[in-house]
This record gives sequence, structure tokens and C-alpha cells, in this order.
Amino acid sequence: MATAQPATRLLDDSFLRFLPAPLREPRRAWLAILTGWLLSLAGSIALAAIVGSIAPEMAKPDFKGISGVTALFLLVVFSPLLESLIMGGVLVLLQRFLRPAAAVITSAALWGIAHSLGALSWGFTIWWPFLIFSTLFVIWRQRGFWTGVGVAAAAHALQNLGPGLVVAGYI
Repeated sequence: MATAQPATRLLDDSFLRFLPAPLREPRRAWLAILTGWLLSLAGSIALAAIVGSIAPEMAKPDFKGISGVTALFLLVVFSPLLESLIMGGVLVLLQRFLRPAAAVITSAALWGIAHSLGALSWGFTIWWPFLIFSTLFVIWRQRGFWTGVGVAAAAHALQNLGPGLVVAGYI
């Protein structure tokens, strides 16, 4: 019976070593999720403020047509899970050709581009959270694909909770 390889800190030899240790090591999922959420939220708020001050007329995401429990479910449960599954599959593929840090950056850029198709300002602000979610997936995938998806999706769900509550009409 083969023994499991110990998890490694895959990003310590890259420019992503500036990220806090809980994001770069698969040790405590709750701390990685909390740290990932706080970092992704702070970054996206800062980027949204910058984009809003530089180009206030730039198109923003439009969630008209959904509200209440449906909006909350779609934004806090369905989207984070679906996007984490897609992201995980793309990252597994990217890592066949790229080092982990390059795969993370490429994934974040692709998600920024994808969200720009809905609203240009969204793409400029969303790449940072997806850098964090991609990092979480790559690191926690060492514990298993579904573990990587779960940790990334949990941080993503927390990221979407505030906006989800606003879109749902609860705030």
C-alpha cells in the first residue's frame, strides 16, 4: 500500500509567496477559507473603488430579474460550486503545462476575462478573488480534487454572501 506524499507549499518559490501562509499550505481548512475570504473581499472592494473612481460610467454587473431566496441560492451556493468545479478542471489542465503559480495567474486572468463579458468593470475587480480561489484550489488539491473544490467554493461563497444578500433584497 502506497503512503500518501506529504503536502508541500507549492508557491513558496514563486512571486505568490507574498500570500499569507494559511493560503499556501493545506493545514487548516477553516483558516485557509477565512483568510481567503477576507483577502478576496478586501481586494475586490479596493479594486471596485479604483475602477469606480477612474471609470464611473463603466458597465457594472446587472442582476435584475433575480431576487429573494433564488438570488441567494444562485450567488452563494450554485455559482461558487459550479465555478469552483470549472476552475478546478481548468487548473488541473493548466498544471500539466505550467508551474503552479503560472497556472493560478492564468486561471485568475481567464476568470477576469469571462466576467468581463458580462460587465467590463466586473472583470477588473473579479480577477483578484479568483487569484485567491485558484490558489486555494491548487494548494488544497494536494489533499484531493474535491477538497480543493470545497475549500475554494467555501471562500467563494463567503465572498458572494454580502452581494447575494443585497441582490436578494435582504439588505
